[in-house]
Amino acid sequence: MTATTNPHEIRSRTHTWRPPLPWNEAGDLTGLEMLQKILKEEIPEPPIGGTLGFRLVEAGEGAAAFEGDPGEHLLNPMGTVHGGFVATLLDSALGSAIATVVPRGRVYTTMQLNVHMVRPVLADTPRLRCEAATVHVGRTMATAEGRVIGAADGKLYAHATTTCAILALP
Repeated sequence: MTATTNPHEIRSRTHTWRPPLPWNEAGDLTGLEMLQKILKEEIPEPPIGGTLGFRLVEAGEGAAAFEGDPGEHLLNPMGTVHGGFVATLLDSALGSAIATVVPRGRVYTTMQLNVHMVRPVLADTPRLRCEAATVHVGRTMATAEGRVIGAADGKLYAHATTTCAILALP
């Protein structure tokens, strides 16, 4: 048995983060302004990205993109990357696309997420890119669609749609 296949070998992964921006400070920014400040590292990125290994890479009016690196730490008992990684990547990009058009003083929350996996993600799958764009934005509800593709080769891994509620800042 080699060291890489020894089921008794202990591995670890360390992750650090900065506390997220408090809600009362977030209300001073539009969603697009907040995402642009995250890209410029002027405010902390949400801790979930560091936990799972993905990050915001683009944000524009009605669109957002994230990139993430699959790995062994994300495997399920079947030996493939857990679908929750792909779903979280999609939920983040879809919600961020909606955030870019949410007015100052308002926030969004996911109400429905429909994910279609079309190709397995393995521990050694190269970097994935998730691109999302809004489809409809109303006063109290918005929808968006997105795709997870291989960052280098463009192969489709998953696609999804979301419906988000738009709410007054708590």
